[in-house]
Amino acid sequence: MGLFSELKLAVPWGHIAAKAWGSQHGFPVLCLHGWLDNANSFDRLIPLLPKDFYYVAMDFGGHGLSSHYGPGLPYYQLNFVSEIRRVVAALKWNRLSLLGHSFGGSVGGMFSCIFPEMVDKLILLDSTPFFLDCNETGNLLTYKRKLIEHTLQMGEFSKKPSRVFSQEEVLHRFLQNNSHVNEECGDLLLQRGATQVATGVTLNRDRRISLPEHSIDFISREQYEHSITKLQAHTLLIKAIHGYYDVRRENDANKEPVHYMVGKLKSALEERFQFVEVPGNHYVHMSHPHHVAGIISSFLQSRDRVPAQQ
Repeated sequence: MGLFSELKLAVPWGHIAAKAWGSQHGFPVLCLHGWLDNANSFDRLIPLLPKDFYYVAMDFGGHGLSSHYGPGLPYYQLNFVSEIRRVVAALKWNRLSLLGHSFGGSVGGMFSCIFPEMVDKLILLDSTPFFLDCNETGNLLTYKRKLIEHTLQMGEFSKKPSRVFSQEEVLHRFLQNNSHVNEECGDLLLQRGATQVATGVTLNRDRRISLPEHSIDFISREQYEHSITKLQAHTLLIKAIHGYYDVRRENDANKEPVHYMVGKLKSALEERFQFVEVPGNHYVHMSHPHHVAGIISSFLQSRDRVPAQQ
């Protein structure tokens, strides 16, 4: 399981890059990284998981080694959901499990509600199946307006040449912007997230992608409650004790929305839902993968409840 292969799946705007572990004959598990991360996010976790599955970690469009969208096209959350569908079609899968961290978990959750018959198990790593708008329903149109205006502004910015950094500078900037990532994990993500050029390194990600809220599909509580009734997948939500609770961070101290979502998942899915808290921060699956590997392994291999965390 330490060995992996690189995949390159054709799409109309270029390709979706991915890396795969295990035998293609194993039941497929598609791994979805967080915002501005890439497939290397799972390098430390997957070797600890059961060997009889086929794990594919994709780079979302504009991330890692995947192609950027064409000029003027926005990075809507539903576009990323559509990318999952394209990957599933390209790999000729009829049914799969999804393992998603942070933003990837929410994209996977949306996919699982739109295509419920395709998803056997849904694993959410410090994530929720949707982004909930916390009592701000009146702002939903404002968010969409900001996304459109941001796309227009970044269209001009993206025409400028990519900035070149030294290896040390790009790592330092990355760690400054990601307080939950240690240096070793940051270096691992940058191995796939940056490209060596003659005078230094450039970031691979599309510069139109900056703040996740510019692409997120926030939904109301009513929409959330309706959507999760469509879920057929057995669902595991692993919450890092020192992880994030709100994507916008300024409201991160307010844990009520997450507690509300967990409560509704328990009510809607009953025995098909499991919730486990683990020590660690938002990137616990990278920094301390053993904290989550056993829980995920038990969940993948059995429909019984996950054993209590020791």
